[in-house]
Amino acid sequence: MKTLSKLAVVATVLLFVSCKQNPAEAPEHKAMVEKHQEMEASHEAMAKEHNDMKDDHQQMVDAHKTIENDSIHIVTEKNHTTLLAKHSELISAHKALIEKHKEIEIKHASGQITLEQMKEEHESVKAEHENMEKEHKNVAAEHKRITEEDEKMIKEDKEKATEEVSDQK
Repeated sequence: MKTLSKLAVVATVLLFVSCKQNPAEAPEHKAMVEKHQEMEASHEAMAKEHNDMKDDHQQMVDAHKTIENDSIHIVTEKNHTTLLAKHSELISAHKALIEKHKEIEIKHASGQITLEQMKEEHESVKAEHENMEKEHKNVAAEHKRITEEDEKMIKEDKEKATEEVSDQK
């Protein structure tokens, strides 16, 4: 009878241990990992767009060098510089958010936090990510507006310069 009791205890322990699910295998965890990958892709797109904005800014500065009395263009450059700084801060904050999200994944996979804690923290990060994406879209739209306005002013300046040359002839 002792052997049977010991065998029953061992079987119960084995059953309990084998039924305990790996937190990383939970569907909710897998969905969070997938969302993390989307966030990383979003961040890469934001960073690429930021680099493009910096390139546009340098082209703007170079174009302004050929313009006489470019005080209006200098204001545009300053506005653009301010916008780039704001966007750079957003990119840095987003990178920190992605790192925070990765920590949530690791903590849940290792069993340091429960499924409910993971879900709660994930939802918080997800909401913050969505706000940052909206802010990025606003910055991108403002960048486009500034760039188009500057290109229009440069075109007008060139046309004005051409007219002055024609009038002098």
